[in-house]
Amino acid sequence: MLGKTASLEVRAAEGVTFRVPIASPFTRCLALALDFAVVLVLSLILQQALGILVVIFSGVPGLGTMIEDMGSGASILLQFFVFTFYGMLLEWAWRGQTVGKRLMKLRVIDERGLPLDLKQIVIRNLFRTIDMMPSMFYLLGGIFCVLTKRCQRIGDIAAGTLVVREVEVAAPSLHSAITLETNSFASMPHLEGRLRQNTTPDEARVALDAVTRRDEMTPENRLRVFSRIASYFRAIAEFPDEITHNLSDEQYVRNVVDTLFRRASR
Repeated sequence: MLGKTASLEVRAAEGVTFRVPIASPFTRCLALALDFAVVLVLSLILQQALGILVVIFSGVPGLGTMIEDMGSGASILLQFFVFTFYGMLLEWAWRGQTVGKRLMKLRVIDERGLPLDLKQIVIRNLFRTIDMMPSMFYLLGGIFCVLTKRCQRIGDIAAGTLVVREVEVAAPSLHSAITLETNSFASMPHLEGRLRQNTTPDEARVALDAVTRRDEMTPENRLRVFSRIASYFRAIAEFPDEITHNLSDEQYVRNVVDTLFRRASR
């Protein structure tokens, strides 16, 4: 859903909710101007290369007139292909970015928060011709961006896409997230060693992510997530009841993370 701060709210399967800020019409306009500049430069370079080929082959007996006539048609086709496939190729290769979007820290995504697919890229770029009406001024697309809640041009609406801003989020402080004043597991160093030995890097990362992002979960999902993770780690290294019977599932997982990361680093 869209909030008052113009952002897309995405709820992950594990109950974690995060917001992605949607690009403003002004920022999108700047990115578009940069892309037009890149397309213009590419077109000029290719036109120069085409002109050189025409000059070379125009002197061939019997081909001169035909090559000159074909040169003008090839020039028009060349401009069409550069304009049409520039956005498609880069948004596919760079996962929703062109040169302009990358410089302005923008990215095209699926409006449901799902990965962008090739079909959506093709549709939004084919509709660009309509958005540019009238007379290549992008007036129609600009009007839709201003009036729609999610700043979508016609191509975005047809393809089910959004253009969002990439915001650099500071990484959570691992020290404050995992450091505990007391960890009852520390009284059983041999079991801590077994826990580290039996835990894969991916399993450790799951536990760490749960601890560092616990405040982003709803209360119900928070209980469910930590219950599942704690059950898994209890089976890996069975600490005795006298040091675990008063621990909640969340505290148990925090002890696990503390053992795997902070104490292991020592």
